[in-house]
This record gives sequence, structure tokens and C-alpha cells, in this order.
Amino acid sequence: MSQEVCKVCGLPKEFCVCSDIVLETQSTIKIYVEKRKWGREVTVISGIDPQLDLDKLAKKLKKKLATGGTAKDGKIELQGNHKFAIKDLLIKEGFSEENIEVQ
Repeated sequence: MSQEVCKVCGLPKEFCVCSDIVLETQSTIKIYVEKRKWGREVTVISGIDPQLDLDKLAKKLKKKLATGGTAKDGKIELQGNHKFAIKDLLIKEGFSEENIEVQ
């Protein structure tokens, strides 16, 4: 039985700590709301380290907030104004509260 190996650290996937290291060294994450066409609001999360799987994180956030959204161009966009709820969810995911800036 062959095990999957992490491409970054070379450890088996079950022992990989790359995502924990990335969370600890994360730069500032910015959360802000943009007004779009016809007055619709979109919450944008930018500054998340590109080594993390943005699609996976976006999927978790969309499920927790029961909303639509996407991950593109290094940003996560969620339909509606969820900026304060997102901060709490990111902290629960392991991001440092000091590195999250709500605008």
C-alpha cells in the first residue's frame, strides 16, 4: 500500500504540518465588503497565503454561512455582508486573530 507524500515537506500526508506552519506565518488577511451591480454586497477576503487551498477554504466558509461565492485571483468572494462572521470562522480554522483585519 503506497502512501501519498506531501510535495512541500516530503512527509506522508497524515503527518504533514505544512498547513499549520503556513497558518502561523500568515501575513495580514483583509476582509471588506464591496458594492456590486444593483447594490448587491460581496464580502471579499484577500491576503490569504497562496500555499493554502483557497477552494477548500471557500467551500467551508460557504457551507458555514449558507451562501454562494467563489475563490479566484487569490481572493475569496462571498455573496452578502458576512465580514464579522468570517473573522470568527477564520479564527476557528486556525488563523491568528492579530493577522485578520476587518475594514
